[in-house]
Amino acid sequence: MFADRARIIIQSGKGGNGHVSFRREKYVPAGGPDGGDGGRGGDIIFEVSDQVNNLSDYRMRRKFAATNGEEGGKKKCHGKDGQDLVLKVPAGTVIKEAQTGQVICDMSGDNKRVVILKGGKGGLGNMHFATSTMQAPKYAKPGGEAKSLEVILELKLLADVGLVGYPNAGKSTLLSRLSNAKPEIANYPFTTLNPILGVVDLPGGGSFVMADIPGIIEGASEGVGLGLEFLRHIERCKVLVHMVDISGVEREDPIEDIKAINLELATYNKKLLDKPIIIACNKADTRPDDAEDIRKRVEDTFHRKTFLISAVSGQGVKELLGEIVKELDEYKDETVVYESNFNPDEFFKEDDSFTVELNKDGEYEVTGPKVEKMLGFTNLDSEKGFAFFQKFLKEQGILKKLEDMGIQDGDTVKVYDLEFEYYK
Repeated sequence: MFADRARIIIQSGKGGNGHVSFRREKYVPAGGPDGGDGGRGGDIIFEVSDQVNNLSDYRMRRKFAATNGEEGGKKKCHGKDGQDLVLKVPAGTVIKEAQTGQVICDMSGDNKRVVILKGGKGGLGNMHFATSTMQAPKYAKPGGEAKSLEVILELKLLADVGLVGYPNAGKSTLLSRLSNAKPEIANYPFTTLNPILGVVDLPGGGSFVMADIPGIIEGASEGVGLGLEFLRHIERCKVLVHMVDISGVEREDPIEDIKAINLELATYNKKLLDKPIIIACNKADTRPDDAEDIRKRVEDTFHRKTFLISAVSGQGVKELLGEIVKELDEYKDETVVYESNFNPDEFFKEDDSFTVELNKDGEYEVTGPKVEKMLGFTNLDSEKGFAFFQKFLKEQGILKKLEDMGIQDGDTVKVYDLEFEYYK
Protein backbone atom coordinates (compact mmCIF):
# COMPACT_ATOMS: atom_id res chain seq x y z
CA MET A 1 0.00 0.00 0.00
CA PHE A 2 1.31 3.45 -0.95
CA ALA A 3 1.20 5.82 2.00
CA ASP A 4 2.04 9.51 1.64
CA ARG A 5 1.02 10.71 5.12
CA ALA A 6 1.55 9.46 8.66
CA ARG A 7 1.15 10.81 12.20
CA ILE A 8 3.60 9.47 14.77
CA ILE A 9 5.14 10.27 18.16
CA ILE A 10 8.92 10.48 18.36
CA GLN A 11 10.86 10.47 21.62
CA SER A 12 14.55 10.94 22.29
CA GLY A 13 16.33 9.12 25.10
CA LYS A 14 16.67 10.44 28.65
CA GLY A 15 20.16 11.23 29.87
CA GLY A 16 21.54 8.94 32.54
CA ASN A 17 21.81 10.32 36.08
CA GLY A 18 25.15 11.22 37.58
CA HIS A 19 26.33 8.84 40.30
CA VAL A 20 27.11 9.52 43.97
CA SER A 21 29.92 7.41 45.38
CA PHE A 22 33.21 7.76 47.27
CA ARG A 23 36.54 6.11 46.74
CA ARG A 24 37.00 3.20 49.13
CA GLU A 25 40.47 1.70 49.21
CA LYS A 26 42.62 0.02 51.81
CA TYR A 27 44.66 2.54 53.80
CA VAL A 28 42.52 5.38 52.33
CA PRO A 29 39.84 5.89 55.01
CA ALA A 30 38.47 9.15 53.55
CA GLY A 31 38.63 8.79 49.79
CA GLY A 32 37.19 11.59 47.69
CA PRO A 33 34.05 11.51 45.50
CA ASP A 34 34.33 9.28 42.44
CA GLY A 35 30.77 9.15 41.06
CA GLY A 36 30.81 9.00 37.25
CA ASP A 37 28.72 10.88 34.72
CA GLY A 38 25.57 9.49 33.15
CA GLY A 39 25.44 8.63 29.46
CA ARG A 40 23.61 10.87 27.02
CA GLY A 41 20.21 9.83 25.67
CA GLY A 42 19.82 8.68 22.09
CA ASP A 43 18.85 11.15 19.35
CA ILE A 44 15.96 10.85 16.89
CA ILE A 45 17.40 11.15 13.39
CA PHE A 46 15.58 11.23 10.05
CA GLU A 47 17.51 10.00 7.03
CA VAL A 48 16.65 9.94 3.32
CA SER A 49 16.85 6.45 1.85
CA ASP A 50 16.70 5.41 -1.81
CA GLN A 51 15.27 2.09 -0.65
CA VAL A 52 12.08 3.71 0.69
CA ASN A 53 9.48 5.20 -1.66
CA ASN A 54 6.54 5.87 0.68
CA LEU A 55 5.60 6.17 4.36
CA SER A 56 3.89 2.81 4.87
CA ASP A 57 6.39 1.85 7.60
CA TYR A 58 4.86 4.58 9.78
CA ARG A 59 1.18 3.74 9.32
CA MET A 60 0.94 0.65 11.55
CA ARG A 61 3.24 1.81 14.34
CA ARG A 62 2.54 4.87 16.46
CA LYS A 63 5.56 5.57 18.68
CA PHE A 64 9.28 5.59 17.90
CA ALA A 65 11.76 6.07 20.75
CA ALA A 66 15.52 6.14 21.14
CA THR A 67 17.06 4.46 24.19
CA ASN A 68 18.03 6.15 27.47
CA GLY A 69 21.53 6.80 28.68
CA GLU A 70 22.74 4.68 31.61
CA GLU A 71 23.57 6.03 35.05
CA GLY A 72 27.19 6.74 35.88
CA GLY A 73 29.06 4.30 38.09
CA LYS A 74 31.66 4.08 40.81
CA LYS A 75 35.32 4.82 40.17
CA LYS A 76 34.41 7.64 37.77
CA CYS A 77 32.86 5.20 35.32
CA HIS A 78 30.85 6.91 32.58
CA GLY A 79 27.39 5.54 31.90
CA LYS A 80 26.73 4.03 28.46
CA ASP A 81 25.20 6.41 25.94
CA GLY A 82 21.73 5.67 24.63
CA GLN A 83 21.39 4.39 21.06
CA ASP A 84 20.24 6.83 18.39
CA LEU A 85 17.13 5.91 16.42
CA VAL A 86 17.43 6.49 12.66
CA LEU A 87 14.09 6.74 10.83
CA LYS A 88 14.40 6.27 7.07
CA VAL A 89 12.08 8.22 4.79
CA PRO A 90 11.83 8.89 1.05
CA ALA A 91 13.24 12.10 -0.39
CA GLY A 92 10.61 14.82 -0.36
CA THR A 93 9.20 13.98 3.09
CA VAL A 94 8.19 17.06 5.06
CA ILE A 95 8.23 16.69 8.87
CA LYS A 96 5.68 18.94 10.62
CA GLU A 97 4.80 19.59 14.27
CA ALA A 98 1.37 18.00 14.60
CA GLN A 99 -0.42 20.65 16.67
CA THR A 100 0.59 23.74 14.70
CA GLY A 101 1.37 22.25 11.28
CA GLN A 102 4.67 24.16 11.27
CA VAL A 103 7.54 22.69 9.26
CA ILE A 104 10.35 21.17 11.32
CA CYS A 105 12.37 19.93 8.36
CA ASP A 106 11.95 19.18 4.66
CA MET A 107 13.96 16.08 3.74
CA SER A 108 14.90 17.46 0.33
CA GLY A 109 17.92 19.08 -1.25
CA ASP A 110 20.89 18.94 1.14
CA ASN A 111 18.80 17.62 4.04
CA LYS A 112 19.83 13.98 3.78
CA ARG A 113 20.32 13.24 7.48
CA VAL A 114 18.92 15.52 10.18
CA VAL A 115 18.77 15.27 13.99
CA ILE A 116 15.20 16.22 14.89
CA LEU A 117 15.20 15.53 18.65
CA LYS A 118 18.39 15.50 20.72
CA GLY A 119 18.72 13.10 23.61
CA GLY A 120 19.06 14.40 27.16
CA LYS A 121 22.54 15.22 28.40
CA GLY A 122 24.12 12.87 30.89
CA GLY A 123 24.08 14.13 34.48
CA LEU A 124 27.36 14.99 36.20
CA GLY A 125 28.60 12.67 38.92
CA ASN A 126 29.45 13.95 42.38
CA MET A 127 33.17 14.01 41.53
CA HIS A 128 32.49 17.33 39.72
CA PHE A 129 31.13 19.10 42.81
CA ALA A 130 34.09 18.73 45.17
CA THR A 131 35.61 22.03 46.28
CA SER A 132 38.09 23.08 48.96
CA THR A 133 35.20 23.72 51.33
CA MET A 134 32.98 20.86 50.17
CA GLN A 135 35.13 17.76 49.83
CA ALA A 136 32.38 15.15 50.13
CA PRO A 137 29.37 16.27 48.03
CA LYS A 138 26.47 13.86 48.43
CA TYR A 139 24.59 14.88 45.33
CA ALA A 140 24.92 14.46 41.59
CA LYS A 141 23.12 15.99 38.67
CA PRO A 142 20.22 14.10 37.08
CA GLY A 143 20.25 13.36 33.37
CA GLY A 144 18.46 15.62 30.91
CA GLU A 145 14.84 14.78 30.24
CA ALA A 146 13.67 12.86 27.19
CA LYS A 147 11.91 14.97 24.55
CA SER A 148 8.65 13.77 23.03
CA LEU A 149 6.91 15.29 20.03
CA GLU A 150 3.97 14.34 17.84
CA VAL A 151 4.80 14.92 14.19
CA ILE A 152 3.13 14.57 10.81
CA LEU A 153 5.13 13.05 7.97
CA GLU A 154 3.94 14.27 4.59
CA LEU A 155 5.46 13.05 1.34
CA LYS A 156 5.56 15.54 -1.54
CA LEU A 157 6.94 13.70 -4.55
CA LEU A 158 10.10 14.96 -6.21
CA ALA A 159 9.13 14.81 -9.88
CA ASP A 160 10.17 17.05 -12.76
CA VAL A 161 6.88 16.76 -14.62
CA GLY A 162 3.40 16.20 -13.19
CA LEU A 163 0.45 14.91 -15.21
CA VAL A 164 -2.82 16.45 -14.02
CA GLY A 165 -6.42 16.24 -15.16
CA TYR A 166 -9.71 14.49 -14.57
CA PRO A 167 -9.87 10.73 -14.01
CA ASN A 168 -9.64 8.78 -17.29
CA ALA A 169 -8.06 11.70 -19.16
CA GLY A 170 -5.29 9.32 -20.28
CA LYS A 171 -2.49 10.23 -17.89
CA SER A 172 -1.58 6.65 -17.02
CA THR A 173 -1.55 5.65 -20.69
CA LEU A 174 0.81 8.51 -21.56
CA LEU A 175 3.11 7.70 -18.65
CA SER A 176 3.31 4.03 -19.69
CA ARG A 177 4.13 5.06 -23.26
CA LEU A 178 6.87 7.52 -22.32
CA SER A 179 8.50 5.79 -19.37
CA ASN A 180 9.29 2.48 -17.73
CA ALA A 181 6.32 2.77 -15.36
CA LYS A 182 3.53 0.19 -15.60
CA PRO A 183 0.43 1.80 -14.07
CA GLU A 184 -2.90 0.01 -13.98
CA ILE A 185 -5.04 1.24 -16.86
CA ALA A 186 -8.80 0.75 -17.12
CA ASN A 187 -11.92 2.70 -17.98
CA TYR A 188 -13.42 3.49 -14.59
CA PRO A 189 -13.11 6.42 -12.18
CA PHE A 190 -9.99 6.66 -10.01
CA THR A 191 -8.13 3.86 -11.74
CA THR A 192 -4.97 5.47 -10.37
CA LEU A 193 -5.32 5.58 -6.61
CA ASN A 194 -1.64 6.26 -5.94
CA PRO A 195 0.86 8.67 -7.50
CA ILE A 196 3.09 6.77 -9.90
CA LEU A 197 6.59 7.83 -10.92
CA GLY A 198 8.27 6.93 -14.18
CA VAL A 199 11.67 7.81 -15.64
CA VAL A 200 11.50 9.16 -19.18
CA ASP A 201 14.73 8.43 -21.09
CA LEU A 202 15.47 10.89 -23.90
CA PRO A 203 16.84 9.79 -27.30
CA GLY A 204 19.92 12.04 -27.11
CA GLY A 205 20.73 11.00 -23.56
CA GLY A 206 19.48 12.37 -20.28
CA SER A 207 16.19 11.72 -18.53
CA PHE A 208 13.54 13.25 -16.30
CA VAL A 209 11.02 11.99 -13.75
CA MET A 210 7.33 12.15 -14.61
CA ALA A 211 4.52 11.62 -12.09
CA ASP A 212 1.01 10.46 -12.82
CA ILE A 213 -1.00 12.41 -10.25
CA PRO A 214 -4.35 10.68 -9.53
CA GLY A 215 -7.40 12.32 -11.07
CA ILE A 216 -8.55 15.59 -9.54
CA ILE A 217 -12.27 16.42 -9.28
CA GLU A 218 -14.25 19.50 -8.32
CA GLY A 219 -13.95 20.13 -4.61
CA ALA A 220 -10.61 18.32 -4.31
CA SER A 221 -8.98 21.34 -2.68
CA GLU A 222 -11.69 21.21 0.00
CA GLY A 223 -11.17 17.51 0.68
CA VAL A 224 -13.78 16.05 -1.69
CA GLY A 225 -12.87 12.61 -2.99
CA LEU A 226 -9.18 11.74 -2.90
CA GLY A 227 -7.99 14.92 -4.59
CA LEU A 228 -6.65 16.70 -1.51
CA GLU A 229 -4.43 13.71 -0.76
CA PHE A 230 -2.68 14.13 -4.11
CA LEU A 231 -2.59 17.89 -4.70
CA ARG A 232 0.46 18.17 -2.43
CA HIS A 233 2.47 16.09 -4.91
CA ILE A 234 2.08 18.76 -7.60
CA GLU A 235 3.83 21.44 -5.53
CA ARG A 236 7.38 20.31 -6.31
CA CYS A 237 6.88 19.61 -10.04
CA LYS A 238 8.78 21.94 -12.35
CA VAL A 239 6.37 21.53 -15.27
CA LEU A 240 2.73 20.47 -15.36
CA VAL A 241 1.10 18.70 -18.30
CA HIS A 242 -2.66 19.21 -18.14
CA MET A 243 -4.33 16.36 -19.98
CA VAL A 244 -7.90 16.77 -21.16
CA ASP A 245 -10.16 14.27 -22.91
CA ILE A 246 -11.64 15.82 -26.08
CA SER A 247 -13.46 12.69 -27.31
CA GLY A 248 -16.75 13.96 -25.85
CA VAL A 249 -17.66 10.49 -24.62
CA GLU A 250 -17.34 11.11 -20.88
CA ARG A 251 -17.09 14.90 -20.68
CA GLU A 252 -18.58 17.40 -23.12
CA ASP A 253 -16.56 20.62 -22.93
CA PRO A 254 -12.74 20.45 -22.55
CA ILE A 255 -12.54 24.19 -21.80
CA GLU A 256 -14.86 23.87 -18.81
CA ASP A 257 -12.84 20.85 -17.64
CA ILE A 258 -9.61 22.85 -17.73
CA LYS A 259 -11.21 25.77 -15.91
CA ALA A 260 -12.51 23.46 -13.18
CA ILE A 261 -9.10 21.82 -12.62
CA ASN A 262 -7.35 25.22 -12.66
CA LEU A 263 -9.74 26.41 -9.98
CA GLU A 264 -8.84 23.43 -7.78
CA LEU A 265 -5.12 24.05 -8.28
CA ALA A 266 -5.46 27.76 -7.46
CA THR A 267 -7.63 27.09 -4.40
CA TYR A 268 -5.05 24.69 -3.01
CA ASN A 269 -2.06 26.91 -3.88
CA LYS A 270 -2.39 29.79 -6.34
CA LYS A 271 1.33 29.59 -7.15
CA LEU A 272 0.69 26.29 -8.96
CA LEU A 273 -0.75 28.23 -11.91
CA ASP A 274 2.53 30.19 -12.16
CA LYS A 275 4.35 27.03 -13.16
CA PRO A 276 4.96 26.20 -16.83
CA ILE A 277 1.80 24.37 -17.95
CA ILE A 278 1.39 22.50 -21.23
CA ILE A 279 -2.06 21.36 -22.33
CA ALA A 280 -2.43 17.99 -24.05
CA CYS A 281 -5.75 17.38 -25.81
CA ASN A 282 -5.90 13.60 -25.65
CA LYS A 283 -7.92 11.14 -27.77
CA ALA A 284 -7.61 13.50 -30.75
CA ASP A 285 -7.77 10.49 -33.10
CA THR A 286 -11.44 10.06 -32.20
CA ARG A 287 -12.33 13.46 -33.75
CA PRO A 288 -10.27 13.85 -36.93
CA ASP A 289 -12.60 16.50 -38.36
CA ASP A 290 -12.68 19.11 -35.58
CA ALA A 291 -9.76 18.25 -33.28
CA GLU A 292 -7.66 21.13 -34.60
CA ASP A 293 -10.51 23.60 -34.01
CA ILE A 294 -10.76 22.39 -30.40
CA ARG A 295 -6.98 22.70 -29.95
CA LYS A 296 -6.97 26.27 -31.26
CA ARG A 297 -9.94 27.24 -29.08
CA VAL A 298 -8.22 25.82 -25.98
CA GLU A 299 -4.93 27.56 -26.77
CA ASP A 300 -6.63 30.90 -27.41
CA THR A 301 -8.61 30.62 -24.15
CA PHE A 302 -5.74 29.71 -21.79
CA HIS A 303 -2.70 31.06 -23.68
CA ARG A 304 -0.76 27.86 -23.05
CA LYS A 305 1.06 25.70 -25.59
CA THR A 306 -1.56 23.11 -26.61
CA PHE A 307 -0.98 19.82 -28.43
CA LEU A 308 -3.24 17.23 -30.04
CA ILE A 309 -2.20 13.75 -28.96
CA SER A 310 -3.36 10.18 -28.71
CA ALA A 311 -1.70 8.43 -25.79
CA VAL A 312 -2.88 5.10 -27.23
CA SER A 313 -1.63 5.44 -30.81
CA GLY A 314 1.27 7.81 -30.13
CA GLN A 315 -0.05 10.60 -32.33
CA GLY A 316 1.52 13.94 -31.37
CA VAL A 317 3.41 12.47 -28.40
CA LYS A 318 6.83 13.23 -29.90
CA GLU A 319 5.93 16.91 -30.32
CA LEU A 320 4.56 17.06 -26.76
CA LEU A 321 7.73 15.48 -25.41
CA GLY A 322 9.84 18.05 -27.27
CA GLU A 323 7.94 20.91 -25.61
CA ILE A 324 8.31 19.30 -22.16
CA VAL A 325 12.07 19.01 -22.62
CA LYS A 326 12.23 22.64 -23.81
CA GLU A 327 10.39 23.87 -20.70
CA LEU A 328 12.62 21.78 -18.42
CA ASP A 329 15.75 23.18 -20.07
CA GLU A 330 14.49 26.73 -19.48
CA TYR A 331 13.49 26.05 -15.88
CA LYS A 332 15.95 27.89 -13.62
CA ASP A 333 14.61 27.40 -10.11
CA GLU A 334 15.97 24.75 -7.79
CA THR A 335 13.80 22.07 -6.20
CA VAL A 336 11.28 23.57 -3.81
CA VAL A 337 12.48 23.07 -0.24
CA TYR A 338 10.10 24.21 2.48
CA GLU A 339 11.69 26.42 5.11
CA SER A 340 11.68 25.35 8.73
CA ASN A 341 9.57 27.47 11.06
CA PHE A 342 9.57 25.17 14.11
CA ASN A 343 12.79 24.53 16.04
CA PRO A 344 12.54 21.62 18.52
CA ASP A 345 15.65 22.87 20.37
CA GLU A 346 13.94 26.20 21.06
CA PHE A 347 10.64 24.50 21.89
CA PHE A 348 12.27 22.30 24.56
CA LYS A 349 14.70 24.92 25.81
CA GLU A 350 14.80 24.93 29.59
CA ASP A 351 12.81 27.76 31.09
CA ASP A 352 15.14 29.88 33.28
CA SER A 353 12.44 32.33 34.28
CA PHE A 354 11.50 32.88 37.94
CA THR A 355 9.24 35.11 39.98
CA VAL A 356 9.76 36.65 43.42
CA GLU A 357 6.66 37.97 45.18
CA LEU A 358 5.98 39.36 48.63
CA ASN A 359 2.93 37.58 50.06
CA LYS A 360 0.39 38.87 52.58
CA ASP A 361 2.41 37.40 55.47
CA GLY A 362 5.47 39.42 54.51
CA GLU A 363 7.29 36.36 53.13
CA TYR A 364 9.28 36.37 49.88
CA GLU A 365 8.04 33.54 47.64
CA VAL A 366 10.34 32.29 44.88
CA THR A 367 8.95 30.12 42.06
CA GLY A 368 10.18 28.96 38.65
CA PRO A 369 10.57 25.67 36.72
CA LYS A 370 14.35 25.51 37.03
CA VAL A 371 14.21 26.40 40.73
CA GLU A 372 11.71 23.62 41.36
CA LYS A 373 13.84 21.15 39.41
CA MET A 374 16.96 22.09 41.39
CA LEU A 375 15.12 21.42 44.65
CA GLY A 376 14.39 17.90 43.45
CA PHE A 377 17.98 16.77 43.24
CA THR A 378 19.68 18.80 45.98
CA ASN A 379 20.22 17.27 49.43
CA LEU A 380 19.01 20.17 51.56
CA ASP A 381 19.34 18.20 54.80
CA SER A 382 23.10 18.67 54.74
CA GLU A 383 24.85 21.97 55.36
CA LYS A 384 26.91 21.55 52.21
CA GLY A 385 23.84 20.73 50.12
CA PHE A 386 22.11 23.87 51.34
CA ALA A 387 25.24 25.89 50.53
CA PHE A 388 25.11 24.44 47.01
CA PHE A 389 21.49 25.56 46.65
CA GLN A 390 22.35 29.08 47.85
CA LYS A 391 25.07 29.25 45.22
CA PHE A 392 22.46 28.32 42.60
CA LEU A 393 20.15 31.13 43.80
CA LYS A 394 23.00 33.59 43.44
CA GLU A 395 24.00 32.40 39.95
CA GLN A 396 20.40 32.66 38.72
CA GLY A 397 20.13 36.26 39.92
CA ILE A 398 17.47 35.40 42.51
CA LEU A 399 19.40 36.76 45.50
CA LYS A 400 19.95 40.05 43.67
CA LYS A 401 16.24 40.23 42.92
CA LEU A 402 15.48 39.73 46.64
CA GLU A 403 17.90 42.50 47.56
CA ASP A 404 16.39 44.83 44.94
CA MET A 405 12.99 44.21 46.54
CA GLY A 406 14.37 45.32 49.91
CA ILE A 407 14.79 42.04 51.78
CA GLN A 408 16.35 42.36 55.24
CA ASP A 409 18.30 39.97 57.45
CA GLY A 410 15.88 37.66 59.23
CA ASP A 411 13.13 37.92 56.58
CA THR A 412 11.55 34.64 55.50
CA VAL A 413 12.10 33.18 52.01
CA LYS A 414 9.82 30.41 50.72
CA VAL A 415 10.88 28.26 47.79
CA TYR A 416 8.00 25.82 47.30
CA ASP A 417 8.18 23.52 50.39
CA LEU A 418 11.52 24.97 51.54
CA GLU A 419 11.46 27.84 54.05
CA PHE A 420 14.51 29.66 55.46
CA GLU A 421 15.58 32.98 56.96
CA TYR A 422 17.64 35.31 54.84
CA TYR A 423 21.05 36.51 56.09
CA LYS A 424 23.50 38.29 53.84
